[in-house]
Amino acid sequence: MEEMNTENNWREEQNFTLVVRKPCFGLPTACPSCLPLYLYLKFAQLPFHLDFSSIYPDSDQIPYIESGDYVAYNNENGGVIESLKKDGIADLDTEFKSVPEWISTKAMVSSWLGDAIMYEIWVGSDGSSAKKIYYPDLPWPIGKVLFWKQSQTVMLQLGITKDNAEQKEEEIYNRAKIAYEALSNRLGEQDFLFENRPSSVDAIFLAHVLLTLQALPETSVLRNSLLEHGNLVKYAEKHKMEQIEAGSSSSSVPQFQSGPSSSAPRKGPSNWSSKPKSKSKREKTKEEKTFRKRAKYFVAAQLVSVLLFLTFMNRSDDEVELDDDDGYGYDD
Repeated sequence: MEEMNTENNWREEQNFTLVVRKPCFGLPTACPSCLPLYLYLKFAQLPFHLDFSSIYPDSDQIPYIESGDYVAYNNENGGVIESLKKDGIADLDTEFKSVPEWISTKAMVSSWLGDAIMYEIWVGSDGSSAKKIYYPDLPWPIGKVLFWKQSQTVMLQLGITKDNAEQKEEEIYNRAKIAYEALSNRLGEQDFLFENRPSSVDAIFLAHVLLTLQALPETSVLRNSLLEHGNLVKYAEKHKMEQIEAGSSSSSVPQFQSGPSSSAPRKGPSNWSSKPKSKSKREKTKEEKTFRKRAKYFVAAQLVSVLLFLTFMNRSDDEVELDDDDGYGYDD
């Protein structure tokens, strides 16, 4: 009991700042990596200040959480949620780690549904959702190149080629449909998936449902499959109201930023401030210099990518013309 009280006091004294991508589609963030972490912190009742980063749209460090000298990045130690659990800051999964069904459900949500939402955003759509989520402020040519690069990366991760594209698409949607059916049966009329209390599985799945319902177009195959399960939709609506909409009026106004986040000491949500403490600034000088240095070359690097992309496309067109001249083109 004494250790629990000590941990709670430590949590209350910390000034956590969660840095995510910008809000859109009626959500505090529509980034598939950021929203699960946001919901996990809400379920864990860990107070935090919300900041947004509009730089490095292709960075895998985002989301990250920081407090003083403590920083946990998305691309380190299995992700921010795992870091928070290992460091004893917020662990909703203690009683579930040895439950086989919980482990298999988390794997299914993370893989099958994770693959499905990434496929819809980067491969099975026109890219409009990706633009709003990742690079709404970038010029069209740079955004186009970023979308092309990421779509190629996602196709590689999912094992999609020109020869098996249709087969892979059918496989992705079939797995998602099976997952929705299993999760719908598992949830029933409860508020949470396991023992009627939240875990990281709820945070990951709830984020998926909200993104699918609000960030994907009405013509989305994934969205229409999800809508077949009324209890999953109710589950999302209930928690959205409690964890997102209910707290929006009492939370501080998020500060959009073009660099790394820094927060001042605060005793609670009403005292959150965006002014950095001089000591914190001195402690992070090296990190800030690295971010600024990268920022100077980001736009230039992306412009170079545009040129390389256009060059690649022109060469591809020339090769197609040569193939046609040699008689290897497609027959009409």
